[in-house]
Amino acid sequence: MARLLTLTLNPALDLSIRLGVLEPGKVNRTESTRLDAGGKGINVARILAGLGHDVTVSGLLGADNETTFVRTFAECGLRDAFIRVSGETRINTKLSEQGGRVTDLNGPGPRIPERSLEELAERLRALRSGLDAVVISGSLPPNVTPAWLADRIREIRQWPTPVWLDTSGPALVSGLAARPSGIKPNETELADWAGYPLQTPEEQLRAALQLNEDGIEDVLLSTGAEGVLWAWRGNVLKARPPRVSVVSTVGAGDTLLAGTLHGVLSGWPREHSLRFATALAAESVRHVGLGDPNASDFDVLQQQTLVQALSVEHLRRETHR
Repeated sequence: MARLLTLTLNPALDLSIRLGVLEPGKVNRTESTRLDAGGKGINVARILAGLGHDVTVSGLLGADNETTFVRTFAECGLRDAFIRVSGETRINTKLSEQGGRVTDLNGPGPRIPERSLEELAERLRALRSGLDAVVISGSLPPNVTPAWLADRIREIRQWPTPVWLDTSGPALVSGLAARPSGIKPNETELADWAGYPLQTPEEQLRAALQLNEDGIEDVLLSTGAEGVLWAWRGNVLKARPPRVSVVSTVGAGDTLLAGTLHGVLSGWPREHSLRFATALAAESVRHVGLGDPNASDFDVLQQQTLVQALSVEHLRRETHR
């Protein structure tokens, strides 16, 4: 299998709380709670390692509450190359209601000493030999600039190693300027980059194809229950997920990206890769946590996932029906 490195600059301990209906300002009784080592890059790494890949995780981790992370890395077979910084990793709280609504309460993360950023850049260079891909996922700590992120992307591209980016806001805009190999935005993040609302599938597709023209080879656009668009070199596939009961959408995007990369790195046709990844993301929203390819009905979910080739003209016809 492939060798990968995931980079999580702003990990978190994820406190997931499930309840019936949130009543603000009142005492709420929870149905379940769990505390997990979180962070988008760590989520991607866990899935890829479970699928048999050799995965190293790196980034910036608070030394004072690292125990849950260290235990998770060991349990999942992940190579730990995180730089420790003083203080605690942030704690994010996710409130999942029975109707599928999720409320996130996310902390900003610690301030990172300049020497730790320099140490991380050096560690990444030391890890570059033999990598098949790098994944950079998640937000930035308060004092890590989008320009620093862009510099890392440019450096990785020169190794040369494919690098995928999954972030938002100014970090996404700056990261795109560095021309990563692939990106995985949702429709809101893509609209933020475009600078105007993308209100129809046609507009979303045109924006994705524009990124292809700008040098981003793969654009994997997640649009929730509407499905997934994958644009590359002017070609487009669309996947429609199977109907499932939604419990929590937390981690679905990370599951989608990991599933897609698994297919790409396994040499699968793109249609097969997208069907697998979309079905795996659908599996993930049925419960709290990441997608499970060993679910008893996963083959059925794949069979129920429709994948088709698309064009702008096709989407225009669909929009005006």
